[in-house]
Amino acid sequence: METGLRKKLITIAKIAISVILIYFIFTKVDFKEVLQIVKKSDFVYLIAAILFFITSKILASVRLNLYFHELGVKLTQKSNLELYLLGMFYNLFLPGGIGGDAYKGYLIKKEFEVGTKKVVSVLVLDRLSGLLLLFIYACILGILLDNTWLNTYDIPIGILSVLSIVVFWFLNKRFFNFVLPVFWKSFGLSALVQLAQLICVVFILLALKIDTNSIPYLFIFLISSIVSVLPLTIGGIGSREVTFFYGATLLALNENTSISVSMVFFLITALVSLFGIFYHFKKIKLKTAHQ
Repeated sequence: METGLRKKLITIAKIAISVILIYFIFTKVDFKEVLQIVKKSDFVYLIAAILFFITSKILASVRLNLYFHELGVKLTQKSNLELYLLGMFYNLFLPGGIGGDAYKGYLIKKEFEVGTKKVVSVLVLDRLSGLLLLFIYACILGILLDNTWLNTYDIPIGILSVLSIVVFWFLNKRFFNFVLPVFWKSFGLSALVQLAQLICVVFILLALKIDTNSIPYLFIFLISSIVSVLPLTIGGIGSREVTFFYGATLLALNENTSISVSMVFFLITALVSLFGIFYHFKKIKLKTAHQ
């Protein structure tokens, strides 16, 4: 099968899955109530949520630039942030075209003499570093959750969280030794990235006037973030909402309220990502520290 045709079929499949999942959610929750919850949101808290989301993305771009610097690509933080924002726009708004990560890799390889394998490696490691902290935070919140089923596995969950760090470090050392010097810096930045997003969700809860225990919602958010990374839907649309729905059911939360949190987070993501359109029309000039 030709590459172009295969990509089109994959894109169609992703769109179809997203549509099916969204339709499923529409049949399970009262969207009139969801919209009413969103309409009554506190604007000040929403602004705070947006600021923390932006902070998380700035930190994530710094983490990626750490990896680029280890390849000898000494991008300025400004150039790297522009590239990162464009990648966010492509990932969410242009599903039929070049993915955000693929385009970042393409530009880096085009502008600098770097091997394809190494560029792909750092892009994958950047994603995995973020996933690692999502998993660790999920483990921590899973232990803190007042849930009879989860509480019986507190010790195994704690061991798994520590073991995940050890395994990831050994994988870096064994297969990606060229970026091992920045392992702990990238780990620390990933911790800050996910913490900023958790604070973002806390402000979304405050904006929606959800004054109950926030830990269950934060736990579901982390699980949904892990699920949304899987390349099954367009920008995680549908998969995040389904995770919030079933998570709410399992943790005895209000499904409509949970979907509202998911919807507001998606709208914030879309709003920030939309600014990347500026760099779609204006060609990015990748500048290094020596230029």
